[in-house]
Amino acid sequence: MDEEYDVIVLGTGLTTTSMRDVYRKFDLGQDVIDFTGHALALYRTDDYLDQPCLETVNRIKLYSESLARYGKSPYLYPLYGLGELPQGFARLSAIYGGTYMLNKPVDDIIMENGKVVGVKSEGEVARCKQLICDPSYIPDRVRKAGQVIRIICILSHPIKNTNDANSCQIIIPQNQVNRKSDIYVCMISYAHNVAAQGKYIAIASTTVETTDPEKEVEPALELLEPIDQKFVAISDLYEPIDDGCESQVFCSCSYDATTHFETTCNDIKDIYKRMAGTAFDFENMKRKQNDVFGEAEQ
Repeated sequence: MDEEYDVIVLGTGLTTTSMRDVYRKFDLGQDVIDFTGHALALYRTDDYLDQPCLETVNRIKLYSESLARYGKSPYLYPLYGLGELPQGFARLSAIYGGTYMLNKPVDDIIMENGKVVGVKSEGEVARCKQLICDPSYIPDRVRKAGQVIRIICILSHPIKNTNDANSCQIIIPQNQVNRKSDIYVCMISYAHNVAAQGKYIAIASTTVETTDPEKEVEPALELLEPIDQKFVAISDLYEPIDDGCESQVFCSCSYDATTHFETTCNDIKDIYKRMAGTAFDFENMKRKQNDVFGEAEQ
């Protein structure tokens, strides 16, 4: 019975016991460690190994609970592609008074006394107290943080050894391929209304570490063979040089190589905290039944 209670005993030191010690306690091999840390807990580096294990336990718990809720996968993906996410937000934002100006170029960001007061477009100025944007709008307020390579592959078959799944995510841990960064593969298909019948779209990506980025993604491309056609893109990664609290210009980071959007969600939450001065409290957020229609409860 002692072995059965090991996890509970460890639980008394979740804030002091490192994850490395937890792995050592259960005599887990390197393959299991890589899989647990990078594919379940979604860590991008191994820095977590020497940090308190509580965060890792919570990440694994989230993965497990999500898997239990949704069945075959802990992830959700919108039909018709990721473009449906901003479209859905646009509808909800409009209901609550948001104004969308489409196909409008940004000519200038108007600043007064070091703070943003508006955005100029085609001779008109939209006034504001706070501004949210991506790095492309404020090149003088961001710095280059690296590069990412993405290869979009069109396939006529599901990925091998995935039980002919219509969609999947593959994470190749850095240690498995002697790299400093993980390699990611996201595969979707006609089942999501993003490709023609019988076609699959796989996106392989990683952080660039050498002068031959395409070669760095080869371990992922080998899993996708044969490939009908591929499109290669190498993008610079940018991050803001300040937190935006003084200027009230809040800039997001560029999309990194990950395919699960965990880092993007964290970036959004961080921007909210900087803007509002406090973290968003998901526990106390209760959506009204009529929220989608914008009708307040009586």
